[in-house]
Amino acid sequence: MRNRGLRMVAAVEGTKGMLVLIVGAGLFSLIHRDVQAAAEHVVRALHLNPASRTPRVFLELAESFDSSRLQLLALGASAYAMLHLVQAWGLWLGKRWAEWFTVVALGIYIPVELYELSKGFGWVKLGLLVLNLVIVAYVARVLLRTKRDFP
Repeated sequence: MRNRGLRMVAAVEGTKGMLVLIVGAGLFSLIHRDVQAAAEHVVRALHLNPASRTPRVFLELAESFDSSRLQLLALGASAYAMLHLVQAWGLWLGKRWAEWFTVVALGIYIPVELYELSKGFGWVKLGLLVLNLVIVAYVARVLLRTKRDFP
């Protein structure tokens, strides 16, 4: 049971890492391109009203990106993705350091998620908070039940 549960958590973390890596690659692909035109194309392709709040914020944000800012964001996304992928790899292999890393890394987000939820309710916000709490509680329980010395 322990291995299966940790492998499920590893799959979630690996999926998050891959998604962020894809976003980082997408940001890299926009370097030295017209980001504003690409953003307008996305809004049109999704049949969104450019005057409504979310698409308007997206378009305004795209307007502020230059190549150096895109490079920084892409590198940051790549580093963040690598952390998730290394964490997933460690969990998949049942490494104790990865269990500790998971509890600390995901536990850091709980206050932020609670704050965001307090600013305004949203099902996605609540779902992410619950998922995060379940993962942290499960991995912490695994750590407590298998008291081994670190790492």
